Amino acid sequence: MQLDNITVLDFETSGLNPSRDRVIEMCAIRCDKGEIVGRFNTLIQFEGPLAPKITEITGITSPMLEGGMDEETAFRILNRMIGSNLIVAHNAAFDLSFLHYTLMRLAGRSFSNHFIDTLTISRLYHTYPHTLQDMCNTYGIQLDQGHRADFDVLATWELLKKFNRQYDLNAMVNRLGYVEKYGPPKWAPDWAQLEGMRLKFA
Repeated sequence: MQLDNITVLDFETSGLNPSRDRVIEMCAIRCDKGEIVGRFNTLIQFEGPLAPKITEITGITSPMLEGGMDEETAFRILNRMIGSNLIVAHNAAFDLSFLHYTLMRLAGRSFSNHFIDTLTISRLYHTYPHTLQDMCNTYGIQLDQGHRADFDVLATWELLKKFNRQYDLNAMVNRLGYVEKYGPPKWAPDWAQLEGMRLKFA
């Protein structure tokens, strides 16, 4: 695949429910001709205290978010970063569901971009586990601070480039794998090709 017109994105959120919880940090990079040509990263203001578990996972605290960007402005900028690009994310079902619900709430519309999920590729070709950290360890990609959007986005981009050398990424567009044991995601784009997968163990 020619790595043109791609936006890699990652969200950190206040919880796991995209219809109720909020994005508290986002990062997106625009990539063209295999190179990063634009980058946007910000914390986002959040009303109320963050759950201690979220702070434990991400290192983000409520006081940090007080100086963040307001949600509407952040998503307006993100929309420009995405444009008509192919969206790439690790565990795209999560990030795309938050993108959908937030855009519906703020703008009354969703998105229509095609996407690639690097988690689906990981599950298809590699043995468990498939976290971004584990896949970075497999491919020798540096990930200093997982569960922070800027680090995760750059690591996902590097992982995508590794995958592009090994696999036909054109065949992975809009494929969204899920673990059969847990069932399909509660929300997915209408154009997603949902695939139940069984985890492979070494």
